[in-house]
Amino acid sequence: MINMGEIFAHERIGSIAMDRVPMSQREIEQFSVQAGDLLFARQSLVAAGAGKCSVIKAVGETTTFESHLIRVRLDRSQCDPYFYFYYFLSPQGKANVQSLVMQVAAAGIRGSELAKLHVPLPPLPIQRRIAGILSAYDDLIENSQRRIKILESMARALYREWFVHFRFPGHESVPRVTSPLGETPKGWEVKRLPECIHINPRVTVPREGEKPFVPMGCLSNDSMLISDIEVRAGNSGAKFQNGDTLVARITPCLENGKTGFVQFLPDANAVAFGSTEFIVLRSRTLTVEFVYCLARSDEFRGVAIKSMSGATGRQRVQEQCFADLQVAQPPSTLLDRFSGIVAPSFRLIYELHLQVQNLRRTRDLLLPRLLSGQIDVEAMDHA
Repeated sequence: MINMGEIFAHERIGSIAMDRVPMSQREIEQFSVQAGDLLFARQSLVAAGAGKCSVIKAVGETTTFESHLIRVRLDRSQCDPYFYFYYFLSPQGKANVQSLVMQVAAAGIRGSELAKLHVPLPPLPIQRRIAGILSAYDDLIENSQRRIKILESMARALYREWFVHFRFPGHESVPRVTSPLGETPKGWEVKRLPECIHINPRVTVPREGEKPFVPMGCLSNDSMLISDIEVRAGNSGAKFQNGDTLVARITPCLENGKTGFVQFLPDANAVAFGSTEFIVLRSRTLTVEFVYCLARSDEFRGVAIKSMSGATGRQRVQEQCFADLQVAQPPSTLLDRFSGIVAPSFRLIYELHLQVQNLRRTRDLLLPRLLSGQIDVEAMDHA
């Protein structure tokens, strides 16, 4: 073990306020970040928490960093920066930094204090081998996350193309007619939302025993995925089943886009419950995929946001706002065709999500064992 300051590069470490404009060329060079730099959250006021470490993978020409961060640039002749990124991600590394955080509280840690931390210094080839093993897991995780984003984006784009812009297959031969929604394709029926979607349908969840529970924090701002599901007793809150869509009813969660598609339950009869601040949507005459995409649409969200009332900062959607919201319902053949295309993507998104969770668990199990030497990376090279 050595003091971390002994492996700093000769350049200083520190932080710069982004509002110092204009900056001189010297300041830009002094306070810019490079690929491989480590950034530490300086204060507990930062959402990530004081002491949290990240590594810069790629940067623009003059990327700088804000005053709530500390940049650490390591001596590359001794150190692989990814090895130390993973070290500070490990329980041992986190505890090491937290020992500083506990001392300074809200005042924030300083680079000079980081320099005094005792950190391991294995031979550089060992550092690189460990970092390479762990980076391989992160690369697979990032690849799966990119695929999830693309699949969801494609499903929503197809929804908009067919059901918002009415450019569905064969649309050229379908005349438009005047409707309460303006010009809509002939044969499409304009319905009020409650006629085609159950809003907060009645679901029976027994009080006895533990069941899956979804807090608000489980919903994503930009994805259908529902993560970090808990298990709780009781049955107080929103109730739902596979195929239901969950929409946040409270500010700022609704404005931020928190919406989820339920597909984590083991079968069609299984039930779960969650936050009282969810609106549950279930298809009545549409399809589950259509309902989810509709809930993500600007039109749906605009109506919900306009209806919000209550004390500042705790406003909620008024459920009656949906009573007069009108939807152009496509023919069942077109709905089925749409779901036939996007339903496999919905399932693949969930499967990729499970893969990401498994990869993270495996990486997190390997991390302390590789860093502590319990797993001999040299032996792995010769195996």
